[in-house]
Amino acid sequence: MAEQESRANRRGTVAVSGTAATNGRVAKRDSDAIVADIERTRENLARTIDSLADRVSPASNMRRLRERAAEQASKPEVQFAAAAIALAATGITIYRIWGRRRG
Repeated sequence: MAEQESRANRRGTVAVSGTAATNGRVAKRDSDAIVADIERTRENLARTIDSLADRVSPASNMRRLRERAAEQASKPEVQFAAAAIALAATGITIYRIWGRRRG
């Protein structure tokens, strides 16, 4: 007898956990839950828009470029290479000046 009742209960019903559906019908949601969901969605959308605006802003792009250049310039190998280039340029300049004076 209990088995027949459990089969009858299983036939026309949908059992979903939470408040999504009960007996095949969509359950009514609490208005406070709906408002909280809307607010959460608005906050997520605002964060997304702010992130996109920051990515396309020329001022932000220049700031990030300056920060990256300063970070690279602080590395010892980059400082060494810059010093070597400066020394080479100075040597070439001195060589050309002396070459003009002699000849």
